Amino acid sequence: MMVTIDGSTRLAEAVDAFPQLTRAFERLGLDYCCGGQRTISEACAAAGLDPLATIAELAVDEPADVDGASWVSMTASELVDHLEATHHRYLWDEMPRVTALVDKIVAVHGERHPELVPIAACVARVFADLGPHMMKEERVLFPMIRELDASSGSPVFHCGTLRNPISVMLSEHDAVGALLAELRHVTGDYTPPADGCATYAACFAALAEIEADTHLHIHKENNVLFPLVVRLEAERAVAAPAR
Repeated sequence: MMVTIDGSTRLAEAVDAFPQLTRAFERLGLDYCCGGQRTISEACAAAGLDPLATIAELAVDEPADVDGASWVSMTASELVDHLEATHHRYLWDEMPRVTALVDKIVAVHGERHPELVPIAACVARVFADLGPHMMKEERVLFPMIRELDASSGSPVFHCGTLRNPISVMLSEHDAVGALLAELRHVTGDYTPPADGCATYAACFAALAEIEADTHLHIHKENNVLFPLVVRLEAERAVAAPAR
């Protein structure tokens, strides 16, 4: 379906139609993952932006010929496979690497830059949230989603409806989103100081990339996967024979 970017367009809808708009949303500070169901007008009002000027800026990044995001047309099983292979794999690789970078710049620059102490603490909290969260998805929720997707009936899960673990994941997404906003604040929008070394700059660039990737990761779950699973579970329940 053709999507036109205007004040009534939901942020999540815009990203699914034009994935490259994530760059503009990140730059403008518009939350398209946890806040993806807000309209552009609503999001601009919350961020103190002029909606008309913002829509004009977004139009620059909006190509005329685009087929939309690939994840929108995936099955539930394909989407969880994609999430694990793309976003989970990226974070499992990056978290130890970036932790080592943070430790290094604290050791080298910490005396001159005491603000690195709260930065390091915030990074640790972000990673402490993301690790167990992904583990629960990989070991519990995603296998159940694959089972549901492969079934023609209504599987029985220990948690009852999948809406229960999904509600937990949504809450955890909100929490890590708040931590990422705090990290952006304490790093001054990931801006290294003038006397920062190459490692300092590389560390802050890596943190900015983790934030952007996690926003897209959460968007795909909150606004695409989870609604798809809820619909699928309801359809399977209707189709299942009476017990």
